[in-house]
Amino acid sequence: MGRAETLPPPLPPESRTVGQLVAESVRLYQRRFWPSLALGLGPGATGVAIAALRGWPALVFAVTGGALLMTGSYVGATAIAADLHPDRRSLLVALAGGVVAFLPVPFLVRWYVLPAIVWLALTGLVVPVALVERRGLWGAFLRALRLARVDYVHAFGSLVTLAIVSLLTSSVLFFLLRGQAAAALEVAAFLALLIISPLLFLGAALLYYDQAARADGAESRVPLRDPS
Repeated sequence: MGRAETLPPPLPPESRTVGQLVAESVRLYQRRFWPSLALGLGPGATGVAIAALRGWPALVFAVTGGALLMTGSYVGATAIAADLHPDRRSLLVALAGGVVAFLPVPFLVRWYVLPAIVWLALTGLVVPVALVERRGLWGAFLRALRLARVDYVHAFGSLVTLAIVSLLTSSVLFFLLRGQAAAALEVAAFLALLIISPLLFLGAALLYYDQAARADGAESRVPLRDPS
């Protein structure tokens, strides 16, 4: 057999494509598997709770406990991607910003998922901005909007791709698990979200580096150490 071809090195964040962002998210998941897997606990619990409650109770939970759980997973993904231990103030700002950014999502997805992604592509980077750059809440939102605008197509396309990959993979895993006699539907749904949803949060965390590199260039005020 001939020598196996080596893969080309990934592009730097300022020129990284959507496909490479997804690939780097998978690699990060593999390298930090157990901490990354724990990120799925919040989405798994949220999905099961919303499915069990249904109607207005499900919506109320989504914008309260669900928003906090999902933001917590995003905060954890950012800490993994940046390899940092956030201080208390940055952690509180990131949690508050993430919850505020997530609040419209349960209402937007009642029509279709794309409006929610449009919104999150604009505001979702508030969490990594608060953690990595240690800005206040208002400053973090302004910075997140600036990062989104610098290459919105890349931000939106990355989140859409991550969402599609996560949805398709979790759906396949759900149906495989549901086929086992001992697995209840709720357990299958929880496990599917537990295993697959971390990819979405890790990808969103790495997206921050892409957008910040595009916005700031070589003279960025924030040291950008590409964690992938």
